[in-house]
Amino acid sequence: EKVEIGADRFMSKLGLDVAPFAEIAARLADQGKSPLYAAIDGRLAAVLAVADPIKETTPQAIRALHALGLKVAMITGDNARTAQAIARQLGIDEVVAEVLPDGKVAAVKRLQALGSVAYVGDGINDAPALAEADVGIAVGTGTDIAIEAADVVLMTGRLTAVSDAIALSKATMRNIRQNLFWAFAYNAALIPVAAGILWPSFGILLSPVFAAGAMALSSVFVLGNALRLKRYSPGVLHEV
Repeated sequence: EKVEIGADRFMSKLGLDVAPFAEIAARLADQGKSPLYAAIDGRLAAVLAVADPIKETTPQAIRALHALGLKVAMITGDNARTAQAIARQLGIDEVVAEVLPDGKVAAVKRLQALGSVAYVGDGINDAPALAEADVGIAVGTGTDIAIEAADVVLMTGRLTAVSDAIALSKATMRNIRQNLFWAFAYNAALIPVAAGILWPSFGILLSPVFAAGAMALSSVFVLGNALRLKRYSPGVLHEV
């Protein structure tokens, strides 16, 4: 006997109508399960349900990304109704469903029309999309090719590490801007003093010894501010 199993798209290619199982498939999809169909010798025989359990850290990770002001999209090959059910359960903002492996890059390009895209993936099929995204983030427990294609590699399988990495990068850029501001402000204030701007009015000149000390203090201040990033830990990043 010839047995063929696949999604409704595959059944359509075989010329089979899945309408007899439409009600059951819809109920399974609303439960977050992906309906698959089985045909035996060219005749539709059964509908099956498969589900990928949601990781415990996923809801927390999505809440953390929302707290950072980011929108979350899911790109999946699953049935659209199933994907929407999972999205409602997790609070995902946008769903791109029923995407074949070679369509993930196109999906990323469509999302890039709305803004910068960070793509998180761990599989072989994710590698092209990881390379196409503005920032590719590979899960460290994933495949080697995904890790090679990504810009950032998480050293853990926890999805909360995604929000931690983004938050840390924002804190780093904020720290750099602070250092640039204080470095320029410090020099803008002291260079005129070293040049003698206070001499005509107050008879004050900056000693070369104090000038050298002031420059060293400027470097210490900038370095000390940068080292505050070592205090980073999830949940207290706003203090850094």
